[in-house]
Amino acid sequence: MTPEQEQALKEHLQAIAKILYDESDPATMQTLEGIEMTLRQQFQTHVSPEIGKFFIQTITGTQVGKSRSLKSTLGALEITTKQAEKLEVLPSRQLSPHLENCCMRLSATGSYEQAEQDVAYLTGIRVPAKTQQRLVHRQTFQLPDVEQPIEELSVDGGKVRLRTPLGQECGWRDYKAIATDQGMLANFQNNAQLIDWVNEQPLAQPVVCLGDGHDGIWNIISQIASAGQRREILDWYHLVENLHKVGGSIKRLHQAEALLWQGQVEAAMALFSNCQRKQAKNFCQYLRNHHHRIVNYKYFQAEGLYSIGSGAVESAIKQIGRRVQLSGAQWNRENVPQVLAHRCAYLNGLIGSLLPNP
Repeated sequence: MTPEQEQALKEHLQAIAKILYDESDPATMQTLEGIEMTLRQQFQTHVSPEIGKFFIQTITGTQVGKSRSLKSTLGALEITTKQAEKLEVLPSRQLSPHLENCCMRLSATGSYEQAEQDVAYLTGIRVPAKTQQRLVHRQTFQLPDVEQPIEELSVDGGKVRLRTPLGQECGWRDYKAIATDQGMLANFQNNAQLIDWVNEQPLAQPVVCLGDGHDGIWNIISQIASAGQRREILDWYHLVENLHKVGGSIKRLHQAEALLWQGQVEAAMALFSNCQRKQAKNFCQYLRNHHHRIVNYKYFQAEGLYSIGSGAVESAIKQIGRRVQLSGAQWNRENVPQVLAHRCAYLNGLIGSLLPNP
C-alpha cells in the first residue's frame, strides 16, 4: 500500500468511525469489551457486507444470476448464483464456508447448544443449535492425509451411549479407533472402514501394530497389511496390568515382570507352573495366546526402536470421549458414525485452515 493510499484509507476510516459512533449507544461502550462488541456489530451491519460485496464482484468478475443472502462472519452477504458457483459455495448453503467451519470446530468440542452460544460470542453471528446439528450430519468429513508411510498404529475401543425408547435403560455400545503417527480414525460397527483406510495408505516395512489383549483388537490388526509386513506388539502396560491381577506372592510377581520386560515368556510362565489359582492359569493362557507379540521391551525402549504401549490410541479414545460422552449425551444409533467422523476430523486438524502469516 502506497503512502497516498494509506492516507486516503485513514481519512475514510475516520469518517466511518464518526458515523458509527454517532449511531452507537454509549451505554454499551463503557468497557473495552463493550466497545469491541458494539463495533463488531456495527461493522457486520453496515461496513463489512459492503466491502464483501465489492470483493466478491471484483474477484468473480460477474453480477449475473439470482441473488441470495448468506450468513457470514462479515454479516449478511448478498451473492448471486454465478458468484456462488465461482467461489465454490453450494446452492443449498445458507451459511458461508468460514462460518460453517467456525460452527463445526466449536460443535466438535461440546454440545450443539453450547456451540450456538460460543459461535455467537466469538463471531457475532447466531447460528441455532438445530442448524449446527444438520450442518454436521450433511458433511462428508475429510480423512487424514498420509504423506509418509505409516510406521506405527494402535487399535482400541471406546464406549458411546445410545438413545433408547422412553422408559428403557440406556445402552452403551463399543466403537473402534485406529491411531497412526499421521492421524486417527474411528467408526461404529464398521471395522471394515477402518481396515480399508489403513490398507489404502502407504505402510512402512515393517508397520508396527500395537494393542491390548482383547481378541477384537487383534482381529482388526490381522486384516491390516500382510502377516510378513506387520510387527505385532502387545501393549506392555496392559501386560503388566494383567500380571498383577494374578495376585499372590509379590516377589513372584516382580520376578515375572522382570522376565517379561526382557521378553522371556517361557521363564515367566514357569514361575506359575505350580500355582493352582484360577487367575494364574488364565494369565498363563493369556501369555500363550500373545507369545509372539511379547517382545524384549527393555531392548526396544533402550534403543528407541518402537513404541511399547498403545498410549496413542488410548489418548485418541479419551479425546473422542470428551465429545461423545458429554454428561447426559445420548445418540441415535444411525448418527454415531458421523459424530465420530466429526470429532476425528477436528482432532486431525481437518476443519478449516488459517491463512498464512502476511
